[in-house]
Formats: sequence, C-alpha cells, structure tokens
Amino acid sequence: MPKMKTKSAAKKRFSFTASGRAKAGVAGKRHGMIKRSTKFIRDASGTMLLSASDTKIVKKYMPYDR
Repeated sequence: MPKMKTKSAAKKRFSFTASGRAKAGVAGKRHGMIKRSTKFIRDASGTMLLSASDTKIVKKYMPYDR
C-alpha cells in the first residue's frame, strides 16, 4: 500500500494535543475588530479545542499526526 497523504491545508491550520484532541485558532479575528466587544477579543485570543465530531474529521485529513 502506498502512503496516505496529509491535506496541506489541514496541517497549516490544526495541531493535536497529547491526548489526541485537535487545536485550532479561534474564528473571527482577521478584520473588523473595532466593532467587536472587548470580551470577544479577549475570549478569541490563542487557540481553542475542537469538538469531538470536528476532531474526527480533522484526523481523517491528517492520518499520521496522532
């Protein structure tokens, strides 16, 4: 069997924790921050953990990063 390929877009956007959960950047931070509340900006800093169903999808895109 040939090796499976990792989706290039997925490896740029997601990473995994030691327990196997997927990490991603929080959405909505690219532009238009003047109209966002301070609470939104504070909560959207850093990364977030994806839900279990989304993690399952990301793991299909990244077969070797487990």
